[in-house]
Amino acid sequence: MAKDNPKSKKTLNYLVKFWLIWFMAVALTVIFFVGIIDQWFGPMPSFEELENPESNLASEVYSSDGVLLGTYFIENRSNINYRDVSPHLINALMAIEDVRFEKHSGIDERALLRVAFGVITGNNKGGGSTLTQQLAKNLFPRGQLNKPQLVIRKFQEWVTAIKLERYYSKQEIAAMYLNTVFFGHNAFGIKAATATYFAKEPDSLNLQEAALMAGIVNAPSRYSPITHPTASLARRNVVLNQMAKYGFISNQIRDSVKQLPLGVSKFAQMDHNQGLARYFREYLRGQLKKWCDEHTKPDGTSYNLYKDGLKIYTTIDSKMQRYAEEAVQEHLANDLQPDFYQHWKGYTNAPFAFDNEDPQEAVQQIIDQAVRRSERYRVMKNAGIPTDSILMSFKIPVEMRVFSWAGDIDTIMTPLDSIRYYKFFMQAGLISMESRTGFVRAYVGGNDFRYFKFDHVIQGKRQVGSTFKPFLYTLAMQEGEYSPCYKVSNIQYSVELYDGTFWSPKNSSDERIGEEVTLKWALANSNNWISAYLINRFSPQSVVNMAHKMGVTSDIPAVPSIALGTPDISLYEMVGAMNTFADKGVYVEPIFVTVIEDHNGNTLERFVAKKTEAMDEVTAYKMLRLMQGVVETGTGIRLRYRYGFENPIAGKTGTTQNQSDGWFMGITPDLTTGIWVGADDRSVHFRSISLGQGANMALPIWALYMRKVYSDPSLGISQGDFEKPLKDVSIEFDCEKYDRDQKNSSGYKSDTDEF
Repeated sequence: MAKDNPKSKKTLNYLVKFWLIWFMAVALTVIFFVGIIDQWFGPMPSFEELENPESNLASEVYSSDGVLLGTYFIENRSNINYRDVSPHLINALMAIEDVRFEKHSGIDERALLRVAFGVITGNNKGGGSTLTQQLAKNLFPRGQLNKPQLVIRKFQEWVTAIKLERYYSKQEIAAMYLNTVFFGHNAFGIKAATATYFAKEPDSLNLQEAALMAGIVNAPSRYSPITHPTASLARRNVVLNQMAKYGFISNQIRDSVKQLPLGVSKFAQMDHNQGLARYFREYLRGQLKKWCDEHTKPDGTSYNLYKDGLKIYTTIDSKMQRYAEEAVQEHLANDLQPDFYQHWKGYTNAPFAFDNEDPQEAVQQIIDQAVRRSERYRVMKNAGIPTDSILMSFKIPVEMRVFSWAGDIDTIMTPLDSIRYYKFFMQAGLISMESRTGFVRAYVGGNDFRYFKFDHVIQGKRQVGSTFKPFLYTLAMQEGEYSPCYKVSNIQYSVELYDGTFWSPKNSSDERIGEEVTLKWALANSNNWISAYLINRFSPQSVVNMAHKMGVTSDIPAVPSIALGTPDISLYEMVGAMNTFADKGVYVEPIFVTVIEDHNGNTLERFVAKKTEAMDEVTAYKMLRLMQGVVETGTGIRLRYRYGFENPIAGKTGTTQNQSDGWFMGITPDLTTGIWVGADDRSVHFRSISLGQGANMALPIWALYMRKVYSDPSLGISQGDFEKPLKDVSIEFDCEKYDRDQKNSSGYKSDTDEF
């Protein structure tokens, strides 16, 4: 019997060992992946989690004409659908990241073999991760992992990628990837990225922009077109080369597009300091946070403004908002601020003015107070630094960037000098609302939100000056005894106070002293004597009640001096109140938001303006006619002769006693707009009435704003007349005929008989 062949036996042993090892490897691999699926090595995302991946979605604020005003976010991320993406971007992404995306099922075996070959030969030809694997990584971040955990996590991502391919279409996966990827500069997702870099929507990207976006995702910091434009341009051109290589574009198009610049001239990083309506958005933030606290999601938890992707549709019109911001800047930067600097040139204590005080001591008190209110002082105090050391630091020059109307200035100065520097700036507030609906169309809270956080529309309350007088005149018109043509002797009147003394206001003009003047003339010329006469006829408390009926919520002391505008009231309250005249006596509460939706587009709440009747429509119309006199012949006449307005306008200027506050309320049939101008510190003001009056400080902003509004036919703002009431009141505005009729009636007597 022949002996067994040792060589054959040895070969057989090798084969048995090989297949045994192979089957064991397969079995271990199967067991390993079963363990991954069964979560032996850590939690895996469930189907529900894949259906609803957790991500921080920014809440978006939209204007009434569909413009994205800004976002509230932890991560500036907003989701889009595949149909909302430019085909150029999809092609660019496939070309540079995963050209076999349409062919694999989450794991690309060819790519893995290419990586393995590269590792063995040292000839690296790219990574092996598919777009789906990258999505799995983005949806479920790795965090801090050691090497063994990282290896396991990689295989978990493989399983997740396969699940994604099973549950979603290729288009859905591509859209999900674009929604989750980071593009740098605080832009998460393609929608935020295109808004940041190009100020456009993802479906509007052209070829070169799409190639740039596809190139950035690999390394947002390294390929940022803002901080590393050379590297970014080179990366974009690599994407274009890949697109040509795989047939997405021709070589001729590639060569042509590679000559184009990056095209990021409209770059604007999305944050609360940038974009339109910054003061409005900051005010709205507080209101929305309250809304979120008071409303719950289906799971019972409160909405989160920064994570839940709410869509807030506001009443702001983006064009009107831009016109308002431009008007404020044009007047302050080109006219009022230069006049203010010139006005105070050469004065030691500029820009502060005081009566009967030691100027140097008063200035020092103001500066000391400003120091202790500053952010620098607060931070150092909270850090436990002694007060003496803090105050000393304010005298040490440091590098800083400061605001100027000509643009930001990089300079070196002491923090103490910077405080005084900022005291010189005139500030402004503007709010414009639609008469019938109460929709606020424009809202400007100050000069520049980056440097001046204080909101002069709602947050600020200042003395309103003569803009308060319409409340007094409204009371007179409503009582029936008075009309715009009613005459009063223009003499100084005194009002007895509770302590037996008398209040006797002065006039800023000696025009028509001793003559009988109509109420229309008195309001048009902001006559204080006639206001004293009326406040004596109608008690201060009655005037306070009228102001409250018209929407003023601030506390107003019931004293005679309120007839001259001594109360502190916000611009928001004043505009809402003055709008009552345009809306036929009905107070319409100004409204900022119309609809709030969740991230799926489901309506959570709709808002409508609250309305209450404050006076009859005849009284409201009388007041409109009275206030038209302000523009036709009174303190607002420069709207006619300087700015060329010929349409019906009801208005009222206001100036405080020391010229620290200038006001103008302008009413047209469609819009009621109010402007306040002054410095943050009340001791900073013009020393003369010619420069410090509301007609010079605030009225020009209204004129510039409305000129832009009327020049834009797409807004549909009428230049027609105010609608008359059904009752015929024409006789009350024909002062000559009214006077004859009153003299012929029984019981007529002169107003002076009352004193």
